[in-house]
Amino acid sequence: MKIFNSYEDAKRAEAYAKMEFPGTYYLAYRDLPEIIFAHVKGRTAIDFGCGAGRSTRFLQKIGFDVTGVDISKDMIAKAREMDPNGDYRLIADGDFSQFKSNAYDLVLSVFTFDNIPKMENKVKISREMGRLLKRDGRIVNLVSAPEMYTNEWASFSTKDFPENKKAKSGDKVRIIQTDIEDKRPVDDIICSAEDYQKIFKRAGLESVKTYKPLAKESEPYQWVNETRIAPWVIYVLRASTVIV
Repeated sequence: MKIFNSYEDAKRAEAYAKMEFPGTYYLAYRDLPEIIFAHVKGRTAIDFGCGAGRSTRFLQKIGFDVTGVDISKDMIAKAREMDPNGDYRLIADGDFSQFKSNAYDLVLSVFTFDNIPKMENKVKISREMGRLLKRDGRIVNLVSAPEMYTNEWASFSTKDFPENKKAKSGDKVRIIQTDIEDKRPVDDIICSAEDYQKIFKRAGLESVKTYKPLAKESEPYQWVNETRIAPWVIYVLRASTVIV
């Protein structure tokens, strides 16, 4: 299966960098401060898959000393351009070797696992994320729900990809982001909640809590399905002592 990582692309980096938190994206970030402060004690963080730095700047604004990491040189270049004083580092795929073990209170991953093919890769990266955590540190991993790829949304469209409905965990699915200038389809990898739990267990992680944010009618967006179907799933995880 050939996957095109659309985020390793200068045109996409430029378009993505201009976007803030509109529409469906708003639901991804709306509850994060409350979730993070409910589970994380310290203020040192790694933002894995930082892209153009949006999630890194988000963590900065809520008081974290954060390092953003990504495998895309175009995204890292855009992040550094937009935030010259920030700490942004280019890493090889899944290589956290430059970072110390047991050193961080939080590892945040926003949408990143949607673009990681193969369960083995997800397990390897999850295990490395766990290695970075302090004893009472937490991973907050925000991913797309499987329903994301079979419904219409304020910020996304999947109607042109009926094959998504037959996709199983590990399969490629396609989606269009309607809030950015670049309307080329994005290739993602679908993963079920059951398989995420298997991944976390194999990586030596324990699930602390799972959140599925729904929209409210009172919010200032033209919701499509967001009030009744959660587009995102937010996993809060901790490192366990058993790796299987």
